[in-house]
Amino acid sequence: MQEIRKLNKVERYFFPGIGEKSFKEIESEIYKTKDEKAFFLLQNSNVVVYFPTNIGITAYYEFKKVKTLKKINAVLMDLDGTSVKSERFWMWVIEEVARRLLKNDSFELDDADFPFVSGFSVSEHLKYIITKYCSDLPDATLSKAQRLYFEIVHIEMEKILKGEGKEDAFVPAPHLKEFLLNLKKNGIKVGLVSSGLYEKAWPEIISAFEVMGFGDPLKYYDTIVTAGFSIKKGQAGTLGELEPKPHPWLYTETLFALHIPVTEAVAIEDSGAGILAIRSAGIPAIGVGGGNIESGGELPLCSYFGESLKDAWNFIEKYL
Repeated sequence: MQEIRKLNKVERYFFPGIGEKSFKEIESEIYKTKDEKAFFLLQNSNVVVYFPTNIGITAYYEFKKVKTLKKINAVLMDLDGTSVKSERFWMWVIEEVARRLLKNDSFELDDADFPFVSGFSVSEHLKYIITKYCSDLPDATLSKAQRLYFEIVHIEMEKILKGEGKEDAFVPAPHLKEFLLNLKKNGIKVGLVSSGLYEKAWPEIISAFEVMGFGDPLKYYDTIVTAGFSIKKGQAGTLGELEPKPHPWLYTETLFALHIPVTEAVAIEDSGAGILAIRSAGIPAIGVGGGNIESGGELPLCSYFGESLKDAWNFIEKYL
């Protein structure tokens, strides 16, 4: 796979459950993304991708080469960053959790923190701030941080649904309105995909559609897939750290719900984790600017990269 060989070469790496591998072994190559969120092992013409994690379960996926597109009948879209500009709001929530853990109302994240508190799972984000800022606080546990996070989110989401939340917390991405209208006009099925929980994602969608004057989002999306619901008494939650991006399951489930083969679909993301999720699901990936695809090193995995949804539409239009 030439696209994998455009990533960073690794001379030696220990793959949990597989063992240490060396680039010098016969028919063995190792590559990684710049942000080290994915390691690729090429061996005997096969490629597997490994997503390192300190809090989840070791997981490997077959990484297939995407087939040549001939016609696009479905477009899968990420929510945060791609469809709705909300990253700053969610980073503010992470920042607020850190303030409460540190008991310091003036605490602020550094610019250097931003790539590590956006684009991946909430637990990964919280684990990062605990390790960096709260390592000397015995009661600053991941479970406590998660509880604080969901308390803050619950309060803020209720405010937003009442029109009382943070100003400009959720606004539609540039060109979202015309992009969705173009898709529907051409009979292309549209799936919305979010690593966030339903209670987090739905207010975002509602807010963006109110700004656009679109009304009910379900008139424009053929399916909406989120990471599930928060775990409450008598209610199931999610698959935990195996559910969110960069794992492929959300995109796989969305494509299944649309009843469209992988050879007739593309998916759009602004984050490196999202691109990894799309490609691990075997779907061609369209990257858009504003996220961390370029800085994270996932750009070679994109079939196309543009600065906005307008650029994405210009690419999709060629396959109608």
